[in-house]
Amino acid sequence: MAEKSSIFDMIGPVMIGPSSSHTAGVVRIAGAAIRILGSLPTHATITFYNSFARTYEGHGSDRAIVAGLLGMATDDKRIRDAFEHAREAGLQYTFQSVGNASTMHPNTIRLQLRDERTGHSVEVIGQSRGGGVIRIVEVDGFPSDFSASLHTLIVDADDRTGSIAFIASVIAHDDCNIATMFVSRKGKNDAARQFIEMDSGIKQITLEYLRQLSWVHRVTYIPNIE
Repeated sequence: MAEKSSIFDMIGPVMIGPSSSHTAGVVRIAGAAIRILGSLPTHATITFYNSFARTYEGHGSDRAIVAGLLGMATDDKRIRDAFEHAREAGLQYTFQSVGNASTMHPNTIRLQLRDERTGHSVEVIGQSRGGGVIRIVEVDGFPSDFSASLHTLIVDADDRTGSIAFIASVIAHDDCNIATMFVSRKGKNDAARQFIEMDSGIKQITLEYLRQLSWVHRVTYIPNIE
Protein backbone atom coordinates (compact mmCIF):
# COMPACT_ATOMS: atom_id res chain seq x y z
CA MET A 1 0.00 0.00 0.00
CA ALA A 2 1.34 3.40 -0.93
CA GLU A 3 2.19 5.73 1.90
CA LYS A 4 -0.47 8.36 2.47
CA SER A 5 0.72 11.78 1.38
CA SER A 6 0.43 14.88 3.52
CA ILE A 7 -0.62 18.37 2.57
CA PHE A 8 2.76 19.43 3.91
CA ASP A 9 4.47 17.51 1.12
CA MET A 10 3.61 20.56 -0.99
CA ILE A 11 6.57 22.90 -0.71
CA GLY A 12 6.60 26.17 -2.58
CA PRO A 13 8.98 29.12 -2.60
CA VAL A 14 6.83 31.30 -0.32
CA MET A 15 4.81 28.97 1.86
CA ILE A 16 4.43 25.44 3.16
CA GLY A 17 1.04 23.84 2.63
CA PRO A 18 -1.94 24.10 0.30
CA SER A 19 -3.21 27.64 0.80
CA SER A 20 -1.75 31.05 1.49
CA SER A 21 -4.79 31.86 3.64
CA HIS A 22 -4.39 28.73 5.76
CA THR A 23 -0.59 28.74 6.01
CA ALA A 24 1.27 31.93 5.04
CA GLY A 25 -1.39 34.25 6.46
CA VAL A 26 -1.67 32.20 9.64
CA VAL A 27 2.10 32.20 10.19
CA ARG A 28 2.17 35.96 9.73
CA ILE A 29 -0.64 36.53 12.24
CA ALA A 30 1.37 34.60 14.81
CA GLY A 31 4.52 36.48 13.81
CA ALA A 32 2.83 39.80 14.47
CA ALA A 33 1.47 38.56 17.80
CA ILE A 34 4.84 37.43 19.19
CA ARG A 35 6.37 40.77 18.21
CA ILE A 36 3.64 42.58 20.12
CA LEU A 37 4.26 40.26 23.08
CA GLY A 38 7.97 40.98 22.79
CA SER A 39 9.09 37.36 23.06
CA LEU A 40 8.18 33.79 22.22
CA PRO A 41 5.27 32.67 24.41
CA THR A 42 5.34 29.80 26.87
CA HIS A 43 1.54 29.39 26.77
CA ALA A 44 -0.98 29.99 24.00
CA THR A 45 -4.73 29.63 23.62
CA ILE A 46 -5.60 29.61 19.91
CA THR A 47 -9.18 30.11 18.76
CA PHE A 48 -10.19 29.58 15.12
CA TYR A 49 -13.41 31.19 13.89
CA ASN A 50 -15.86 30.45 11.05
CA SER A 51 -14.27 28.71 8.05
CA PHE A 52 -10.99 28.35 9.94
CA ALA A 53 -12.89 26.54 12.70
CA ARG A 54 -14.03 23.92 10.21
CA THR A 55 -10.81 23.49 8.24
CA TYR A 56 -7.85 24.32 10.48
CA GLU A 57 -6.82 20.70 11.04
CA GLY A 58 -7.29 19.46 7.48
CA HIS A 59 -5.59 22.47 5.91
CA GLY A 60 -2.70 22.62 8.34
CA SER A 61 -3.55 25.93 9.97
CA ASP A 62 -2.93 24.35 13.37
CA ARG A 63 0.67 23.57 12.47
CA ALA A 64 1.10 26.93 10.79
CA ILE A 65 -0.04 28.95 13.81
CA VAL A 66 2.20 26.98 16.18
CA ALA A 67 5.13 27.46 13.77
CA GLY A 68 4.51 31.19 13.72
CA LEU A 69 4.44 31.29 17.52
CA LEU A 70 7.88 29.66 17.44
CA GLY A 71 9.15 32.45 15.19
CA MET A 72 9.25 30.47 11.94
CA ALA A 73 8.84 32.18 8.56
CA THR A 74 6.25 31.22 5.95
CA ASP A 75 8.72 29.23 3.86
CA ASP A 76 10.26 27.30 6.76
CA LYS A 77 10.23 23.55 6.04
CA ARG A 78 9.97 22.87 9.76
CA ILE A 79 6.32 23.97 9.70
CA ARG A 80 5.24 20.42 8.96
CA ASP A 81 6.86 19.31 12.23
CA ALA A 82 5.75 22.34 14.25
CA PHE A 83 4.13 20.28 17.02
CA GLU A 84 7.37 18.43 17.67
CA HIS A 85 9.34 21.67 17.72
CA ALA A 86 6.81 23.16 20.14
CA ARG A 87 7.36 20.27 22.55
CA GLU A 88 11.11 20.80 22.35
CA ALA A 89 10.69 24.54 22.97
CA GLY A 90 8.33 24.01 25.92
CA LEU A 91 5.43 25.84 24.28
CA GLN A 92 2.10 24.76 25.76
CA TYR A 93 -0.91 25.44 23.56
CA THR A 94 -4.58 24.60 23.23
CA PHE A 95 -6.92 24.89 20.25
CA GLN A 96 -10.50 26.12 20.34
CA SER A 97 -13.00 26.61 17.53
CA VAL A 98 -16.09 28.78 17.07
CA GLY A 99 -17.89 27.89 13.87
CA ASN A 100 -20.54 30.59 13.70
CA ALA A 101 -19.28 34.05 14.62
CA SER A 102 -21.34 36.20 12.27
CA THR A 103 -19.58 39.47 13.12
CA MET A 104 -16.13 38.13 12.30
CA HIS A 105 -14.23 37.66 9.05
CA PRO A 106 -14.39 34.04 7.76
CA ASN A 107 -10.68 33.47 8.44
CA THR A 108 -10.19 34.88 11.93
CA ILE A 109 -7.84 33.78 14.71
CA ARG A 110 -7.68 34.94 18.32
CA LEU A 111 -4.36 34.42 20.10
CA GLN A 112 -4.07 34.67 23.88
CA LEU A 113 -0.37 34.50 24.64
CA ARG A 114 1.64 34.53 27.85
CA ASP A 115 5.36 34.41 28.56
CA GLU A 116 5.88 33.19 32.12
CA ARG A 117 9.54 34.24 31.99
CA THR A 118 8.69 37.91 31.65
CA GLY A 119 5.16 37.95 33.03
CA HIS A 120 3.91 39.59 29.84
CA SER A 121 0.70 38.59 28.08
CA VAL A 122 -1.25 39.77 25.04
CA GLU A 123 -4.46 39.03 23.20
CA VAL A 124 -4.43 39.54 19.43
CA ILE A 125 -7.18 39.03 16.84
CA GLY A 126 -6.04 38.66 13.24
CA GLN A 127 -7.65 37.99 9.88
CA SER A 128 -6.11 36.10 6.97
CA ARG A 129 -7.32 37.89 3.83
CA GLY A 130 -5.80 35.58 1.18
CA GLY A 131 -2.51 35.68 -0.69
CA GLY A 132 -0.66 35.80 2.62
CA VAL A 133 -2.18 39.21 3.43
CA ILE A 134 -3.28 39.73 7.04
CA ARG A 135 -4.98 42.39 9.15
CA ILE A 136 -4.53 42.70 12.90
CA VAL A 137 -7.91 44.02 14.01
CA GLU A 138 -7.66 43.99 17.80
CA VAL A 139 -4.92 44.06 20.43
CA ASP A 140 -5.80 43.66 24.12
CA GLY A 141 -9.34 44.85 23.50
CA PHE A 142 -8.26 47.92 21.52
CA PRO A 143 -9.58 47.92 17.93
CA SER A 144 -6.77 48.18 15.38
CA ASP A 145 -6.20 47.92 11.65
CA PHE A 146 -2.67 47.15 10.43
CA SER A 147 -1.10 44.59 8.15
CA ALA A 148 2.37 44.09 9.72
CA SER A 149 3.75 44.36 6.18
CA LEU A 150 5.02 47.86 7.03
CA HIS A 151 7.03 49.07 10.01
CA THR A 152 4.51 49.42 12.83
CA LEU A 153 4.65 51.47 16.01
CA ILE A 154 2.20 50.83 18.86
CA VAL A 155 2.05 53.56 21.50
CA ASP A 156 0.13 53.16 24.76
CA ALA A 157 -0.44 56.58 26.26
CA ASP A 158 -2.83 58.78 28.19
CA ASP A 159 -5.64 60.28 26.14
CA ARG A 160 -4.58 63.90 26.21
CA THR A 161 -4.93 66.89 23.92
CA GLY A 162 -2.23 67.08 21.26
CA SER A 163 -0.74 63.63 21.90
CA ILE A 164 -1.42 62.30 18.41
CA ALA A 165 0.02 65.38 16.71
CA PHE A 166 3.06 65.33 19.01
CA ILE A 167 3.95 61.70 18.26
CA ALA A 168 3.37 62.25 14.53
CA SER A 169 5.78 65.22 14.71
CA VAL A 170 8.45 63.14 16.47
CA ILE A 171 8.16 60.46 13.80
CA ALA A 172 8.37 63.06 11.04
CA HIS A 173 11.60 64.46 12.50
CA ASP A 174 13.01 60.94 12.19
CA ASP A 175 12.30 61.12 8.42
CA CYS A 176 9.64 58.41 8.73
CA ASN A 177 6.59 58.77 6.53
CA ILE A 178 3.35 57.65 8.19
CA ALA A 179 1.32 55.38 5.90
CA THR A 180 -1.65 54.76 8.22
CA MET A 181 -2.67 55.64 11.76
CA PHE A 182 -5.42 54.05 13.82
CA VAL A 183 -6.22 55.36 17.30
CA SER A 184 -8.31 53.58 19.95
CA ARG A 185 -9.17 54.67 23.48
CA LYS A 186 -11.05 53.27 26.42
CA GLY A 187 -12.80 56.60 26.94
CA LYS A 188 -12.24 60.33 27.14
CA ASN A 189 -9.10 61.11 29.16
CA ASP A 190 -8.56 57.35 29.64
CA ALA A 191 -6.04 54.90 28.21
CA ALA A 192 -5.40 55.25 24.48
CA ARG A 193 -3.45 53.23 21.95
CA GLN A 194 -2.01 54.42 18.65
CA PHE A 195 -1.22 51.99 15.82
CA ILE A 196 1.06 53.70 13.31
CA GLU A 197 2.32 52.12 10.08
CA MET A 198 5.43 53.69 8.53
CA ASP A 199 7.19 53.29 5.21
CA SER A 200 10.61 52.98 6.85
CA GLY A 201 12.11 51.97 10.14
CA ILE A 202 12.42 54.25 13.15
CA LYS A 203 15.65 54.97 15.02
CA GLN A 204 16.29 53.42 18.41
CA ILE A 205 17.02 56.83 19.95
CA THR A 206 13.56 58.00 18.84
CA LEU A 207 11.93 54.98 20.46
CA GLU A 208 13.79 55.68 23.69
CA TYR A 209 12.71 59.33 23.60
CA LEU A 210 9.05 58.34 23.25
CA ARG A 211 9.38 55.81 26.07
CA GLN A 212 10.66 58.40 28.55
CA LEU A 213 7.66 60.70 28.11
CA SER A 214 5.66 60.76 31.34
CA TRP A 215 2.31 60.26 29.60
CA VAL A 216 3.54 57.36 27.42
CA HIS A 217 3.26 53.96 29.13
CA ARG A 218 4.58 51.58 26.51
CA VAL A 219 6.07 51.71 23.02
CA THR A 220 6.19 48.58 20.85
CA TYR A 221 8.02 48.58 17.53
CA ILE A 222 7.38 45.88 14.93
CA PRO A 223 9.65 45.85 11.87
CA ASN A 224 7.92 44.69 8.71
CA ILE A 225 7.35 40.91 8.72
CA GLU A 226 9.16 39.22 5.82
